[in-house]
Amino acid sequence: MKEESSEETLHRVLGEYNLGTKLRALRLRKKISLVDLGKHTGLSASMLSQLENGKLIPTLPTLARIAMVFDIGLEYFFADKQRKKLFSVVRGTERMRFPDRAGNPRPNYFFEVLAFSAQEKGMQGYLAEFTASEGKPEEHFHEGAEFFYVLTGEVAILFEGEEHILAAGDCVYFDSSEPHGYRGLMESRALVVTTPPRL
Repeated sequence: MKEESSEETLHRVLGEYNLGTKLRALRLRKKISLVDLGKHTGLSASMLSQLENGKLIPTLPTLARIAMVFDIGLEYFFADKQRKKLFSVVRGTERMRFPDRAGNPRPNYFFEVLAFSAQEKGMQGYLAEFTASEGKPEEHFHEGAEFFYVLTGEVAILFEGEEHILAAGDCVYFDSSEPHGYRGLMESRALVVTTPPRL
């Protein structure tokens, strides 16, 4: 399978919102021609036509200009994604890899967001990859709960000042509003699932 580029991934994900179809439906409902809409927005009729046909993905400023002309909010374009039941497939080649913190020259781990294209998720899934590191890991916290399952290797998890060693097959579930951190004892991989706070 051919690996998808970042631009292709963004085009596919935004394409699921059918922005062009919504723009065309709005324009026809208001009985405005492409030329007239172009005059109001400062965009060419050709560009607007390409947007409506899905050949171009609009930028946020472009959508904002169009929304102002029609006196609507941006949510018109992003709400009600075909009212489908939630089912979102993400291929392994589509995911992007990030360090634990942006700009960190020596990250403790890298992670991939597993279901980035799914909307209104009740949980977040990540694949974390660790290299061997020493010293106390940098702690962080976030509302909700966290489930951490070691796929390969060994990972040390710091929680409430105590370090716990987890090997492949081990898992832990904890209150993620408490400071916690991780470090790999060797090259390791883990599945991390976080949930929002209970109401």
